[in-house]
Amino acid sequence: MGNWISALALFTYAAAFSFAYVDLSAGTGALLLFGAVQATMIFWGLHKGERLDAIQIAGLVVAVTGLVILVFPGLSAPPLIGSILMLGSGVAWGVYSLRGKGVQNPASVTAGNFVRAVPFSVVVWIFFLPWAHVDPAGVGYAIISGAIASGLGYVIWYSALPGLKAASAATVQLSVPVLAATGGILLLGESITLRYVLASVAVLGGIALVVVTLHSQDQTASRVEESRS
Repeated sequence: MGNWISALALFTYAAAFSFAYVDLSAGTGALLLFGAVQATMIFWGLHKGERLDAIQIAGLVVAVTGLVILVFPGLSAPPLIGSILMLGSGVAWGVYSLRGKGVQNPASVTAGNFVRAVPFSVVVWIFFLPWAHVDPAGVGYAIISGAIASGLGYVIWYSALPGLKAASAATVQLSVPVLAATGGILLLGESITLRYVLASVAVLGGIALVVVTLHSQDQTASRVEESRS
C-alpha cells in the first residue's frame, strides 16, 4: 500500500521541517508552516469548486489570529533559507493531506508511505554522514517520536480526512499549536497564561465556525438532493 508521490511529500515535509528549525524560532516556524499548509489546501479546495462564505472566512481569520497570538513572543525576522525550507515543508504536508482524502485503509497506506520514504531518507543520511553525530538517546527519541507517535498520528489524520473538505481539513490543523501548548501545561507543568487562553479560544472558535458551517451546508445539500429524488 501507499504510493511514491505521497511518500515523497511525506519525506519532503519531515526533512524540510527538520532542517528549517535549525535556523528558525518556534513561533516563526509555526506561522510559516501552517500558513503554507492553509494556502495549499484552501487554494486546492477552491480549484475543485469549494467555496467559503462570509462566516467561514471570518472563522478562518479568527483562527489564524489566534495562532499569531499564541506564537507572537517567539516571532523574529526569519532567515531566507530556513523560511524557504519551512514553506516547502508546509506545501508538502498540504499535498500529503490532500492525497489522503480518498484512502480506504489509512493504516496500510500510512505504513506503505513510511516504508517508501526510507530510500529518500537514506540518501540524505549518506550525504550528511561526514557531519553526523549519532547519539543513542537521540536515535531512541527519533524512533519513538517519528516511527511510533507520528505514524499513529498520521493514521488518525488519514482516517479523518475523507469526512472533511479541503478548507475544513486545513483549518482544523491550526489546532496543533494549541494542543502542543496544552500538552506542555498538562505534562510539563507549564503555567496557564492569559495569552494561551485567548489564543485557544480564538483558534478553536474559528475552527468551529468553519467546520460547523460546512457541516450545515452539507446537510442542506443532502436534503435538497433527497427532495429532488
